[in-house]
Amino acid sequence: MQRIEHIYINGEFVTPHGQEWFDLYNPSTEAVIGQVRLGDAEDAQRAIAAAQAAFPAWSRTTRAERIAALRRMHKAIAAREDELMEAILVEYGAPLVRGRWMATYPADVIAQAIEALESFVFEEQAGAAKVIHTPVGVAGLITPWNSDAGFICNKLATALAAGCTAVIKPSEMSAMQTQVVIEALHEAGLPPGVFNIVNGRGDVVGEEIARNPGVAKISFTGSSAVGQHLVVAGAATMKRVTLELGGKSPTVVLDDADFAAIMPLALQAGFLNSGQACIAGTRILVPRSRLTEFEQAAKAAISQIRSGDPRDADTDIGPMVSRKQWERVQDYIRLGQQEGATLLAGGEGRPEGMNTGWFVKPTIFTHANNQMRIAREEIFGPVLTIIPYD
Repeated sequence: MQRIEHIYINGEFVTPHGQEWFDLYNPSTEAVIGQVRLGDAEDAQRAIAAAQAAFPAWSRTTRAERIAALRRMHKAIAAREDELMEAILVEYGAPLVRGRWMATYPADVIAQAIEALESFVFEEQAGAAKVIHTPVGVAGLITPWNSDAGFICNKLATALAAGCTAVIKPSEMSAMQTQVVIEALHEAGLPPGVFNIVNGRGDVVGEEIARNPGVAKISFTGSSAVGQHLVVAGAATMKRVTLELGGKSPTVVLDDADFAAIMPLALQAGFLNSGQACIAGTRILVPRSRLTEFEQAAKAAISQIRSGDPRDADTDIGPMVSRKQWERVQDYIRLGQQEGATLLAGGEGRPEGMNTGWFVKPTIFTHANNQMRIAREEIFGPVLTIIPYD
């Protein structure tokens, strides 16, 4: 069992002041596979102080110096893709194809940051005025569990390219993936304090980042409720706040659509990342005149969608990340039936033959309307809602 005992502050692996240990689970088996020691508010304060101390020197670096640092990051992260892939499969349960994408994405987004930095115009003339883009200060980066390494590298590479230093609070549920990233970034040899990573709870470490006057900017990806709180908490110190929150993306089916051609794409969009994606197309808008035809095609297609072992190449949908998330999805499936939607496929409980693991039956509701919560709220699981339109 892996024990993650350190956080990363000022270029060093340090023991947290926080005393809480958090269990890590394999969502496919429900077995405890590790523990991570969580930081507390004092640890967050130390990390912020380190980032503040590093900011003056880093903010004065040249474009070429930042590009060189980002290239070292890219090389170090790319070298860890296989290790990261293993952590994703064990700790998160992404199916193989999605897991491989998640393992390669961190290096890809660093490469994109390099490309953007190479051409970015830091000074430009606007009439009689000159506009000069300068680093804002310490960036507080708060990332979710559904693509942990990618979000860390994306936000961090962007901040460093801009000349900012950073304090990162990743999801405690993704500590194994985070550890791979920390070790790779350490090997990249960035100056001490330029990036700092503190595992911890959102209401402790995240709260300190939101309220601490030493943080100038927040970039958060997660729930709408937490995003609203961060705006309020950050307002006291006039933080700039960027939020990437929940979604309920639609797939719009037109009246001349070839259902045989589009159905694989519609299901792929809806079940993206096992449904645990803010961009998943979980609302399917279908012409009422062709609703029955679409339902028949969807029911036939979903029967071929397979939930199961993430390591099996035939698996389309992996487990939910945690028991809490599994129960949340089950609650929404019950709610959909209570609201009067018709259950076309799937339903409550685990898929047939699966007694362990936080697996959900691929589920489709139909005859839904926009007043139903299942049509309006983010479920974050493999549950699709068909809404007819005229």
